[in-house]
Amino acid sequence: MSQTDFSAPDLPPASLSSSDLRPTNLNTAYLTWPSIVRLGLVQTALGSIVVLTTSTLNRVMVVELALPAIVPGLLVGLHFALQVLRPRWGYGSDGGGRNTPWIIGGMAVLSVGGALAALGTALIASSVTAGLMLATIAFVLIGLGVGAAGTNLLVLLAKRAAPERRAAAATIVWIMMIAGFVITAGTVGHYLDPFSLKRLVVIAAIVSVIAFLLATVAIWGIEDGASASIPTEAPQKKLPFFDALAQVWREPDARHFTIFVFISMLAYSAQDLILEPFAGEVFRYTPGQSTKLSGVQHGGVLVGMILVAISGSLLPTAWRLSLKTWTMLGCAASAVALALIAMSGVIKLAVPFTALVFFLGAANGAFAIAAIGSMMLLANTGHHGREGVRMGLWGGAQAIAFGVGGLVGAASVDLFRLFAASPTNAYITVFLLEAAMFVFAGGLAARIGTAARFEVSDTGPRTSDIGGNLWPTPSSERST
Repeated sequence: MSQTDFSAPDLPPASLSSSDLRPTNLNTAYLTWPSIVRLGLVQTALGSIVVLTTSTLNRVMVVELALPAIVPGLLVGLHFALQVLRPRWGYGSDGGGRNTPWIIGGMAVLSVGGALAALGTALIASSVTAGLMLATIAFVLIGLGVGAAGTNLLVLLAKRAAPERRAAAATIVWIMMIAGFVITAGTVGHYLDPFSLKRLVVIAAIVSVIAFLLATVAIWGIEDGASASIPTEAPQKKLPFFDALAQVWREPDARHFTIFVFISMLAYSAQDLILEPFAGEVFRYTPGQSTKLSGVQHGGVLVGMILVAISGSLLPTAWRLSLKTWTMLGCAASAVALALIAMSGVIKLAVPFTALVFFLGAANGAFAIAAIGSMMLLANTGHHGREGVRMGLWGGAQAIAFGVGGLVGAASVDLFRLFAASPTNAYITVFLLEAAMFVFAGGLAARIGTAARFEVSDTGPRTSDIGGNLWPTPSSERST
């Protein structure tokens, strides 16, 4: 991708009309902090089901059931491929539809998919064909559920969180999703030993039911309270979906950010489906131990995200790091962590393997939250009333990159097994390739300059430093 100058004056883009920029009613009351935390609980519930399907079931298929790594890779890739529908779901929200039914309905579909995925995995032991057919149906449901619930949750945040709270709200919600990963991985890992397929199915069903009930209680009534005081937006011409999508794609910021999200998240996700099998084959971890290892990694992600949040809000201004800096540091640290994990497969390092996994998670978390902060700020730029399409476009790019990354990582291990002297060497080769991808992603981040972005608020136009601090700075505090 060629170097692009993102700098711009603190003026509205010429392509925006006054109706694009201002709501008609300025008596605005936004989501409260307790409401934002409740939305975070929905992400916690969503994450608790996702971590079972992408970590625990993946490991069971590869190690206990002796399936090629590409099998769970294809299943997880299928659920990510369905995320191409995210812009369409966001477009529906832009048309004035309520988000709550989409969120609850999506969580219901996701919960059924999570339980069926475990049942299909267990069925593979007696009938590979029947088990894989049921697992395929389950992962289709998982993909539809995650896309519907996740997209509409972020759209609700982007539209109804106060401008100065959007980046902080994104951090809270994302951290709570990671907390769902950590809590579920640790708890399930504890109860999964001694391992049996029946125990796996029972635990997955319990987690799915609890997750659905938690999400429903958390979201109930939030949108009604916000809707009573949210401003009525100016009437707009109703564009067909593909015309609206093309309109957003013509915006340079939206287009360039989509490309960056895809490439960086491709590097981020390539190790997802091979880290636990690597621990099982090389370090002889049990299913319970490798599931706990996933909890360690996501705990590191949580620490990395909190570190960036502190840097962006609590430290003195002179000490704060920019989004670009955090992105570059996160990519570089992720590359180093993957290289060390690869080395641990052939030589004994002074640092424990679990510490390396935690370090990888922290580096990933720092990078990811910087990208999410940018996403929340950019969602309200460009043509007014296209927040859902933008969020869906970026969410779709991220999800597809995750699916492709996981599939490429798993398939590469199978491919290199054909030529490597041992399975360990196959894993090492893939980890080193992933490290190189992170270096490339960091190079892309280095090309992104500081830009002033135009936002809509109850007080009129305002700007945000996408390349600068994580949280937007009030216009009154800016130098001219």
